[in-house]
Amino acid sequence: MPQTMALIGGTGRLGPGLALRLSRGGLPVIIGSRDLQHALDAAERVTALGGVTRIRGATNADAAASADLAILTVPYEAQTGLLPDLAGPLAGKVVVSTTVPVRFDPALGPVAVKVAEGSAAEQVAALLPTSRIVGGFHTVSSVHLSRLDRDLDEDVLLCGDDDGAKADVRRIAGVIPGLRVVDAGRLGNAHHLEQLTVLLLSINRLSHRSVGVRLTGL
Repeated sequence: MPQTMALIGGTGRLGPGLALRLSRGGLPVIIGSRDLQHALDAAERVTALGGVTRIRGATNADAAASADLAILTVPYEAQTGLLPDLAGPLAGKVVVSTTVPVRFDPALGPVAVKVAEGSAAEQVAALLPTSRIVGGFHTVSSVHLSRLDRDLDEDVLLCGDDDGAKADVRRIAGVIPGLRVVDAGRLGNAHHLEQLTVLLLSINRLSHRSVGVRLTGL
């Protein structure tokens, strides 16, 4: 470190908050988007919120090629169309899947979507076969990340089959004060992390709050 972070699809809910906190932690950040202007605008907004290191916007392809580590913050339904074209620039790199397969039912609220590969993270591993995939940041509140007046007190649950990749992500998450990293085991456990996030979204809907996760007894 410092390593350059790419937020692929970083103009949505989670990307700007992560970009802000990683920048405050001293890491250069690239916000990627299909639309370059959207990425440039997002980078400008995050910088104005209090970013410290350089935050720049780029296309997803340019962000993937320029980064040392990439965090996917794209909707689940966009993965199969987006990721095959990024397999080359992301080859050999650590890629963090934050995606939650979820749909919003007007009556039921958040509902988990079944994934043939088992989880969104495992689908990422299939689409990016030469990248080092880690699942994580699913349960960290995007609202909390984006508010610098909010002290974080949440756990980041990581799962993956590459211990070195998980160690890299642990170091990256460690630059954000208030986040504790917990190893949640193999990549196959991403299914449980993603479904836990659906549960948290349901709690948010009922309580009109934005909640995270903190494990006790560790």
